[in-house]
Amino acid sequence: SDSATAAASGTTVAVKSIDGVGDVLVDSSGKALYASDVEADGKVRCTGACTSFWEPLTIDSAKPVAADGVGKLGVISRPDGAKQVTVAGKLLYTFSEDKPGKVEGNGFADDFDGRHFTWNAVLAGGDIAGSSGGGASEGTSKNDYGY
Repeated sequence: SDSATAAASGTTVAVKSIDGVGDVLVDSSGKALYASDVEADGKVRCTGACTSFWEPLTIDSAKPVAADGVGKLGVISRPDGAKQVTVAGKLLYTFSEDKPGKVEGNGFADDFDGRHFTWNAVLAGGDIAGSSGGGASEGTSKNDYGY
């Protein structure tokens, strides 16, 4: 129905289960959302060339709309005046190399303006992929190192 389509298109951030990562936050087109360790304090540092790879999730309206399970969304003003969406205080970005349902940027590291950024997918509720449990999983749930 039209109302279901309108409701779906009105959602700023949703949750999608992606194999190997978990329940990842996605934008309205289904692309995974990421946060940077350099911006953990909530200050915008990905500007200029950085935004050609890591596109800030911005909105025109005053309030972003979260699907169930997303977490607490907010908005901050970027240096260029755009309104960027945050979850649990983390600034949200999409990765230019991603397609909907793919998470190519998880754990990706790059350098812009003399800063070293590490990017991780943001999970439902605002947690960072790979940050709990002491390291990234490589497709196994068993930590048997033989000692």
